[in-house]
Amino acid sequence: MNPLTVGVRREDEPGERRVALTPDGVGRLVAAGMTVVVESDAGTAAWFDNNSYAEAGAELVTTGELYDRADVVLSIGLVPPERLRAGQAVVGMFAPLRQPGYAADLAARGVTMVSVDGVPRTLSRAQTMDALTSQANIAGYKAVLVAANAYERFFPLLITAAGTARPAEVLVLGAGVAGLQAIGTARRLGAVVRAYDVRPAARGEVESLGAAFVELASVADARGEGGYARALAEDEQQAQQRELAEQVARHDVVITTAQVPGRRPPLLVTADAVKAMKPGSVVVDLAASPLGGNVAGSEPGRTVVTGNGVTVIGADNLPATMPTAASAAYSRNITALLLHLVRDGALAVDTGDEIQAGVVVTHGGAVVHAGVARLLERTTS
Repeated sequence: MNPLTVGVRREDEPGERRVALTPDGVGRLVAAGMTVVVESDAGTAAWFDNNSYAEAGAELVTTGELYDRADVVLSIGLVPPERLRAGQAVVGMFAPLRQPGYAADLAARGVTMVSVDGVPRTLSRAQTMDALTSQANIAGYKAVLVAANAYERFFPLLITAAGTARPAEVLVLGAGVAGLQAIGTARRLGAVVRAYDVRPAARGEVESLGAAFVELASVADARGEGGYARALAEDEQQAQQRELAEQVARHDVVITTAQVPGRRPPLLVTADAVKAMKPGSVVVDLAASPLGGNVAGSEPGRTVVTGNGVTVIGADNLPATMPTAASAAYSRNITALLLHLVRDGALAVDTGDEIQAGVVVTHGGAVVHAGVARLLERTTS
């Protein structure tokens, strides 16, 4: 049997500087008996040069050779369907609940689609494969640096001969992975930090990082499945927005991180709340997307200064701005997942496996992921 050939593509989305597999990951896959081919300059934007891949045991190839030879293509973003052939597999972060049509297209082409953002986040044996968590950690960290750069005052308390500068007051909305990293980073920079989450259980994690937990009277426990919060009812969301507006107005920096898989992110900071903020305040919306964001007026990839002097940053892909760290983490995730999927030198698809049931979206010419299949049924019925 010929060894499984794994291909690493060069990302082509504007601003995307990450690479799906680093030279360290190449070494692990080669040691497991796989052949690794890497599209020339695939890692250059993340500071992994071609020589480092060759030294790790990979073969550098052209774009055409990559898709001709690879049994499995490793990616971060969407791979053009026309590049792929029947019997081939593609692994990446494809958000199929947000764009099920892409899954349908790959299924029609006979391509096996594995989306790492479907890794069950509450399953302990899948933690090394959890790319959503690894990338959210980086996004939360970088969000604070972006905010600190845009906020034209100090974050820490400073007492100098020229006077005293009070510390910045930072509010983090959402205490998931990104939110907790943002809390810790803002605290390390010396800010006074408060945080809010619809899950009361988050209080302990927030307080363990030295931040104060904000309680709202209007929203009861909103724990959901898979480690996420559930979507709030319309009346709950409106009451939440009213209470949060008071908190938002008193803070210098607000960082929002709340997302619901496959749905529009909840609106947490209304236009009126932004208008009530002080001139010079900064809002960073990690949930900014084409579907909307947590902040009224935020746009993915854009920075807007409002009429009252508030900087609103739609931070849609912060991990790509830290490509070396983000690629190294993602490479470890995707390597662990691939080693789990391969048996006896071949990709062994088994949707009865709990991990595979979450990540395998298409196989054998059909959409096999239950959630994506339901979405497609609704759009065609």
